[in-house]
Amino acid sequence: MAISPLISRHILPFTLKLLYASLRISLTPSSWNKQFADKGAIFTFWHGKMVTGWLLAKALFPAKKIVAVVSLSKDGRILSDTLEQLDFTLIRGSSSRGGDEVKDAMQKTLQKENIIVLTPDGPRGPIYQFKYGTLRIASSNHYPLIFAEISYEKAWKLKSWDNFEIPKPFSRATVMIHSIELPEFESEEELRIYTTNLSDRLGHA
Repeated sequence: MAISPLISRHILPFTLKLLYASLRISLTPSSWNKQFADKGAIFTFWHGKMVTGWLLAKALFPAKKIVAVVSLSKDGRILSDTLEQLDFTLIRGSSSRGGDEVKDAMQKTLQKENIIVLTPDGPRGPIYQFKYGTLRIASSNHYPLIFAEISYEKAWKLKSWDNFEIPKPFSRATVMIHSIELPEFESEEELRIYTTNLSDRLGHA
């Protein structure tokens, strides 16, 4: 569906900020982010929770540069327009389009102790499934992987592949932070098994 730049660059950012500000967010644990003061990290949340996830990342790391990985799809263009207006730096691409360039850009971002933000099951799914590349980058460089488990007291739920949710204004949002120290993988098979197990655990959390 085509959305005009007026909507993606002005109306959507303004609406998202208003909605996010209205939410009563409960965070557990409350002091977890102090351990990332002097290092980079990859911050993730499921694609269907992005209404809260993007602005949550900025709220949790106010002193850090936040860099969003956004696909080159038409929906990605809409999202990138919106995130730019919310003061995100962007890396455009995915594992299927511009994969090597995206990985190099992520590496450089993390080396500068910035925060990478992405939806690990985006842009097209499968739902609640991490991409191998995200875990490989975090593991090979010993960068923490942070997953935000987001749930809403009241929300509108769309009939979409990602079970997209729009929290209702002034409702409660519960966020459980999972800080994951990844092991070093000796083989691609180990990586695949770990990715499947992690996706199953967080997808049904």
